[in-house]
Amino acid sequence: MAVTLALTLLPALLGIAGDRLIPKPGSRAARRETRTHGSTMGTRWVTGVLRRPKRTVVAVVLGLLVLAVPAMHLKLALTDNGSEPKTSSTRQAYDKVADAFGPGANGPLIILVEGTPGSQDKVTAASDEMVKELAGTKGIAFASPAQPSADGLAARIQVIPTTGPRTTETSHLVGQLRDVTAHVETKTGTYVAVTGITAVSVDIAAKLSGALLPFTIVVVGLSLLLLMVAFRSIAIPIKATLGFLLSVGASFGATVAVFQWGWLADTLGVPSVGPVASFVPILVMAVLFGLAMDYEVFLVSAMRERYAKTRRSEDAIIEGTRHSARVVTAAALIMIAVFVSFLFTRDPNSMPIALALGFGVMIDAFAVRMTLVPAVLKLLGDKAWYLPRWLDRVLPSVDVEGAAFEEDEPEPVILTKEPALHA
Repeated sequence: MAVTLALTLLPALLGIAGDRLIPKPGSRAARRETRTHGSTMGTRWVTGVLRRPKRTVVAVVLGLLVLAVPAMHLKLALTDNGSEPKTSSTRQAYDKVADAFGPGANGPLIILVEGTPGSQDKVTAASDEMVKELAGTKGIAFASPAQPSADGLAARIQVIPTTGPRTTETSHLVGQLRDVTAHVETKTGTYVAVTGITAVSVDIAAKLSGALLPFTIVVVGLSLLLLMVAFRSIAIPIKATLGFLLSVGASFGATVAVFQWGWLADTLGVPSVGPVASFVPILVMAVLFGLAMDYEVFLVSAMRERYAKTRRSEDAIIEGTRHSARVVTAAALIMIAVFVSFLFTRDPNSMPIALALGFGVMIDAFAVRMTLVPAVLKLLGDKAWYLPRWLDRVLPSVDVEGAAFEEDEPEPVILTKEPALHA
């Protein structure tokens, strides 16, 4: 809907407004534009970046890599009542159960034994075998006797781990139990499986963790292709994508430091410290990718438009920044304010998303797009806008800057008092 409105309603409104959008001579807007035409805060910032582009690139990249270090320890799990604020009744009940019966009592595992009609004896034998195997498995605080169903075709065994449902030790225990159930299943010829909310949570976390790499490859591949089509360049898409990955790494690093390691957790009012919700990384990557590419297009399209006219790389960087820096800054500040506001909800599901997106947008807009991008373009010079001819012929032309309209404009007719020239 946003794209549809931008391509239909917005141009219509601009057409209706017409010249009324142009500031009147002597107005405050006109004076402000005249005053900032030569120098704005954005141009002054970029001019300083362009004086020392190598140092800027090294400082930004190293700084973001340091921020991304904690992301290597990212752990995922589904949130439960233990993630709620301590003042909530569900959290208080969760803590009382853990204190009385051990942390694993809040996340029991279920071993299911199931047979086919007429195989009651096999179900009984498999259940007994499973109970014996559980007795020698570490990490189990309690395993109940097998509880058969009314028809004897199924049985269940409840297992209480020694650790909480969101811990790494419990995840490892689920894996060990599945190895045991596979052995018993092969030995007895009955269906044996590990289930329960905790086991399902472990499976979902593993599934989403496994989807991160393919998802990243798809996102990176699409960004490379789309930006290559838009800007007719090889270096621009690579630079934009690497910058996005740095922003994501720093964003995940901050999330791990706060919500897993507990840095500033009390200051921010984090309800509990532990693994991050399983759906957070994919959601954050998707949203941050969209915003990062928006900022990239805002900045680089203005630079390319200027470069297409002047063929002066440094002038294009400065002029492009002058025209788009305020847009990027305003857009970033709005999104940061929106995301940060969700930190005050004290909700264990939304707080990691809010911090990751707010911090990620800040890093991407100001460290990557407004600082790293101009520095890299300065070092590349004219090579930043290079695209092999064969590739230029293969890629579709979308003409983001509208250069074709300028090329097709007829030469202005100059009227003079000379009759011959009129003819």
